[in-house]
Amino acid sequence: MRKRRSIFPMMNAILLTGISLFMLVPYLNILAGSFSSGQAILQGKVSIFPVNFTLDHYLAVMNNKAIWKAFGVTVWVTVAGTCLSLLFTSLMGYGLSKSHLKGRGFIMIMVIITMIFPAPLIPSYLVVKSFGLLDSLSALIIPGLISAFNLVIMITFFKGIPEGLTDAATIDGCDEFHTFGRIIMPLSLPSLTTIGLFYAVGYWNGYMNAIMYLRDPGLFTLQVKLRQLLVENDAGSMGSGMLMSIEGIRMATIIVATVPILLIYPLIQKHFIQGAMIGSVKG
Repeated sequence: MRKRRSIFPMMNAILLTGISLFMLVPYLNILAGSFSSGQAILQGKVSIFPVNFTLDHYLAVMNNKAIWKAFGVTVWVTVAGTCLSLLFTSLMGYGLSKSHLKGRGFIMIMVIITMIFPAPLIPSYLVVKSFGLLDSLSALIIPGLISAFNLVIMITFFKGIPEGLTDAATIDGCDEFHTFGRIIMPLSLPSLTTIGLFYAVGYWNGYMNAIMYLRDPGLFTLQVKLRQLLVENDAGSMGSGMLMSIEGIRMATIIVATVPILLIYPLIQKHFIQGAMIGSVKG
C-alpha cells in the first residue's frame, strides 16, 4: 500500500509534465519562428528551435510606431481597468457579504442571472452608444467593470473574515469606509491579487469590445493590431528583405503581445496561490 502511494505522485508528476510540455509546443514553435529567417519559415524548416537565427523580425516590430501606440493603449486600459475593477468589485463584494444588507438576496439573484445569461451583443452596443462611450477607451473598461464570477469570489472571501474584527473596529469609532480601507483591504491581499490577475489578463487580451466600440485607429489595442497582421496582411509597411517575412513579423508580434502578461505571474505567485484556495474545503 505504501509503495502504491509513493508511485502515484511520481506518475502524476510525469503525466502532468508531459501534458504541460505538449501544450507548450505551439508556443515554442512561434517563439522559434520569430527568431528564424523568413526563408527558413517559408520552407517549413522551423520546429521548436530557430533556424538561421535573426532579430530582424523583432527590429521591424520595435520600429513600427503603430504597434508601440497600440501597446501603450493596451497597457493603459489594463492598468486603469484592473484598478477600477478591483475597487468596485471589492466594494460591492464587501456590501453583499453582510447578511443584514436589505435587498441582498435580490441583488445576488441579479448577479447570478448575468453569469448564466450574458448580455447579447446588440443590446450591449446600444447601451454603450446611448451613454456616448463609442470611440473612447472608457468603452473598453466600463462595460466589464465588475465580473460576476470575481464578485462571488470576493463575497466568499469577505464572509470568511471574522466579524469580531469589524465589531472591534466599530467599537473603536471606525465607520464602514474606514473599516473597509484599514482592516478589510489589507487582509484581502491574496484575494485581490488573484482577482487582479484575472482582470488584468481579461483587459490585456480584450478584443471584442475594441472591435465593436472603436473606429479610430489611434485607439486600437495591441490585440486589434495583431488581428490586422494576422488577417489583413498589414505587414507591408514594416519592412521587407531576404531575412524577413510576413509570417516572422506576425510571430514576433504575438510574442511581444504575450510576454508582458506572462511576466506578471512570477511576481505575484505567492499571493496568487493563497487566493486561488479561496472557497476550498478546509478541515
